Amino acid sequence: MNSPIQNQPINGILSQHTKPKPLNTFSAAMALGWRALLKIKHVPFQLFDVTVFPLMMTLMFTYLFGGALAGSPQEYIQYLLPGILVQTILFITVYTGVGLNTDISKGIYDRFRSMPIWPSAPVFGALLGDVLRYSIAAIMVLGLGFILGFRPQGGLLGVILAVVLVQIFASSLAWIWIIVGMLVKSPESVMTTSFLFLFPLTFASNVFVDPATMPGWLQAFVSVNPVTQLANASRGLMHGAPDISSIVWVLIATAIITAIFAPIALRMYHRER
Repeated sequence: MNSPIQNQPINGILSQHTKPKPLNTFSAAMALGWRALLKIKHVPFQLFDVTVFPLMMTLMFTYLFGGALAGSPQEYIQYLLPGILVQTILFITVYTGVGLNTDISKGIYDRFRSMPIWPSAPVFGALLGDVLRYSIAAIMVLGLGFILGFRPQGGLLGVILAVVLVQIFASSLAWIWIIVGMLVKSPESVMTTSFLFLFPLTFASNVFVDPATMPGWLQAFVSVNPVTQLANASRGLMHGAPDISSIVWVLIATAIITAIFAPIALRMYHRER
């Protein structure tokens, strides 16, 4: 005896609805960027570095060293805050590699491979999510700075340009941590490796103090340190006296870092897939 299904025409059994179109390149990257941002609430260390850490560093250096270094905390915050902004955002770049390493180790990127999306969308999505993270951290630092008496002479435009410049450089630096994330075995190793580089670069710079007080050999290193150039550019923009040479230096360094490390990172990522 034939079943009811056997008596139905084949067109009546199969769905007549058209298949949804695959996401375009931009939509896929945006969707995965939003995913990267949502991961903050599931990773306490990211939430700490985006919110608590920059506030703690700003408060600690302003009130512990402000009087000794600049005569008063309110005077020191004018010098310190652009540098703290640079340090905070550069430290957050680490999580690009941490997130990539975590997803690969958990097999999530194997799922991305089966999806009808642009193959590089997960990487660029992570970078887009980082821009939102950088913005949150910048708002936290600037908000506290204004409360403590920071008054940028360059006005709102100068502050926005400084934040954008720091984010542009940070996005190029993230490519390096993507490579590290695919070379080491655990997220903790990514953190350890990156901080071995970031701590000397940020503390041996002009983020906290004027290099004029340092020994000659250290001044030589500080003068070529990319963090110093970025801090100079950020201070100049915020205080209405743009340091053109530092801005150009940062843009050139950004282009060089991206040109070298982005192709390597993407090649390694596709090989990983």
